[in-house]
Amino acid sequence: MTHGLPPHGLVRPPRLRPGARVAVVAPSGPVPEDRLQAGLDLLRGWDLDPVVAPHVLDTHPALTHLAGTDADRARDLTEAWCDPDVSAVLCARGGYGAQRMVDLLDWTAIRAAGPKVLVGYSDVTALHEAFAVRLGLATLHGPMVAAAAFLKDARTQESLRATLFEPESVRTIGLDTATALVPGRAHGVTLGGCLALLAADLGTPHARPSARGGLLLLEDVGEEPYRLDRMLTQLLRSGRLDGVAAIGLGSWEECGPYDEVRAVLADRLGGLGVPVLEHMGFGHHESAPTVPLGIPGVLDTETGTLTLDVPALR
Repeated sequence: MTHGLPPHGLVRPPRLRPGARVAVVAPSGPVPEDRLQAGLDLLRGWDLDPVVAPHVLDTHPALTHLAGTDADRARDLTEAWCDPDVSAVLCARGGYGAQRMVDLLDWTAIRAAGPKVLVGYSDVTALHEAFAVRLGLATLHGPMVAAAAFLKDARTQESLRATLFEPESVRTIGLDTATALVPGRAHGVTLGGCLALLAADLGTPHARPSARGGLLLLEDVGEEPYRLDRMLTQLLRSGRLDGVAAIGLGSWEECGPYDEVRAVLADRLGGLGVPVLEHMGFGHHESAPTVPLGIPGVLDTETGTLTLDVPALR
């Protein structure tokens, strides 16, 4: 699947059952052990059986912003996915590094292993895109096991738990804060994630050529307004936004005063002639809902919601 999004969405993995084994991997930055253990305890409280991949607590010997070598991080994810006893692969944290290892994954073996649940956000956007384009697989833009929001916020925890076990109960996603940047209602298939990663993916092997037919979800952290402008302009100039059905905007933590951020978003996205819903809260937010990617649904700025046609998991 390389051109646009099928209107029926991507292949949905099976939902989790009590007692399911889930693997925790670290495709990006180093993972604090205390936060990892706290996250594992939360998963055990959901009657899951979490197993930690061998290199999750590694740090690269020279590049300390990476959780071990590219080859080890890729091997961990490949082996976790290909383990027949593992039902889901959860990322421990973001940071940076997924782009460096994504082409080292054994895609033939991963495809043969069949659909499973993949959870993460931020830097994991690179993996969401790869699993969508190379495998046609729906994934979950959701909290990571050692992330502060997952450890501290009950709503963030419950959104992920319900999506994993009772996905039909969370087909409508929205926060009371959601408002129209550009009013309207549109049907499409969800995709997206962290803006910086989507911009960085342009021109790489297997990159998605456009968001045609999609409900594009965007968020970021720590990027000044002019940088957001640059990345959105890059998406526009490359044709990546051609044919997009609607856009949903999440959190923009540490990106400067929101009125300045909003001015950039309105300037760059307002001319597309599609609905744009802001303040949806997903991403680097203190209370972030899990948002399925690759699922058909309706984005409605009047109700401030994203309503999925089908549950995220089957």
